[in-house]
Amino acid sequence: MKKFRINSIIFISVIAVIFGCNVFYLVQLYESIRKNVEREIMAAMTDADIDDLMYRAGRAQGLTSNVNMQEEATDPVDSQTPRKAEASTYRDKNGQIISVRTEADGTVVEEKAMLEDEVPYSNQMIDAMSRQFHTLMDKYIGFDVTVMDSVLNDHLSRRYIYPEFVAVEVVNSNDSVILNNPRIQNQAGFDTFKIVINPDEDIYYKAYITPLTRHILSQMMGVIVTIFLLMVAFTAAFRYLFHTVSKLRTIEEMKDDFVSNMTHELKTPISIAYSANDALLNYDTSNDREKKDAYLTIALKQIKRLGELVENILAMSMERRKTMTLKPEKIDLPELVDEIAEAQRMRGDKDIAIKVESNGNTTVRTDKSHLSNVLNNLIDNAIKYSGESVSINIRIYINSIEIEDNGIGIPSKSMPYIFDKFYRVPHGNRQDVRGYGIGLYYVKQILEKMGWSISVKSQEGNGSTFTIKFDCHESQDSIR
Repeated sequence: MKKFRINSIIFISVIAVIFGCNVFYLVQLYESIRKNVEREIMAAMTDADIDDLMYRAGRAQGLTSNVNMQEEATDPVDSQTPRKAEASTYRDKNGQIISVRTEADGTVVEEKAMLEDEVPYSNQMIDAMSRQFHTLMDKYIGFDVTVMDSVLNDHLSRRYIYPEFVAVEVVNSNDSVILNNPRIQNQAGFDTFKIVINPDEDIYYKAYITPLTRHILSQMMGVIVTIFLLMVAFTAAFRYLFHTVSKLRTIEEMKDDFVSNMTHELKTPISIAYSANDALLNYDTSNDREKKDAYLTIALKQIKRLGELVENILAMSMERRKTMTLKPEKIDLPELVDEIAEAQRMRGDKDIAIKVESNGNTTVRTDKSHLSNVLNNLIDNAIKYSGESVSINIRIYINSIEIEDNGIGIPSKSMPYIFDKFYRVPHGNRQDVRGYGIGLYYVKQILEKMGWSISVKSQEGNGSTFTIKFDCHESQDSIR
């Protein structure tokens, strides 16, 4: 068992480490998915900004159709064809792209290109065009956050992101609101994302979105559920294994206790019978018939007790219980109980009073031998687990038998186990009470095979009452 305990600790430790690693990797997976989702949201905001610019451009086109455009007269000098501007690019020694532009008036201007090597040039071009559009359009066509909300929600849906709440407002770099969104009543509790749309004017779009945790967990749900089920399976399997091993250990201890007690139970009648026969052989008892009869009676009783012990042991074996068949016969129950009670009163080792009460004739059909063993077992226990003065009341009803005693009772903690195989109720250091833990187990198994049942009520120090239930009407019908 010590080796099992050590192996169990190692096994639990390994499972704990595996579980810890799974939690760590789940956290890493969560962070990775969150970063991807955040990038998708930023891309969706950029796409939504471009769509919003297209909507605003459409509005601008409608406005310009209602405005009369007037051309100013040009100077004769100005009407001449202007000089063409020229531009070229090159990389400096640091690899930075430099743009060289020659204006129409001959001025040469060098500028560092805004392109970044880490970002695709197509994205940078779209970003630059978007900012130029904002520089031109924001002065004439105002922002419409309602349109931006709708467009952004549409782009998020295309990326399979479905937040419950999406709202956009226009702010500056310090998060001071330039254009408020009336849908945003409380800024707390939302995930926020911000993109610059007009750096020259310090203008940003700031989106408020319900927390992404639910969306991320939905993507991780398969992994989480699988790991959870594996951990539950491991836990259940180990718990079952531990319970089974513990039960086997208990059965092993009970079996050892049974062997020890049974050895004593067998040795006692063997020793007494041996002594009685030895006296008959080695002493002149031919002239003392009374002593001879006493020795033979002692030997006979002990041999009979040996037979009962062996019969009970054989009855407990699984093979015998599977193949054992009852031999039912018609039995007058009060008559059988009176016969058993009379035999028990003659034991002589204690002051025994057995009272039998019956409400008329109760006839049953069952195996007489096994029923006698059951009743003898219950009465024998009542006598064994009592003081020097034993009082037993047996009451026979139409469908039950009650055996009540004034014994030492059964502790409440032992009540659920008294019918278990090899179980013996602990009685401290008492050495006068011996048994082998199969009596009540035998009683229950036999009664169940008969189709009957047994229950017990007991309180430590106040005796016990065993109740055998049967259906007398069915018994009578079977007799007919």
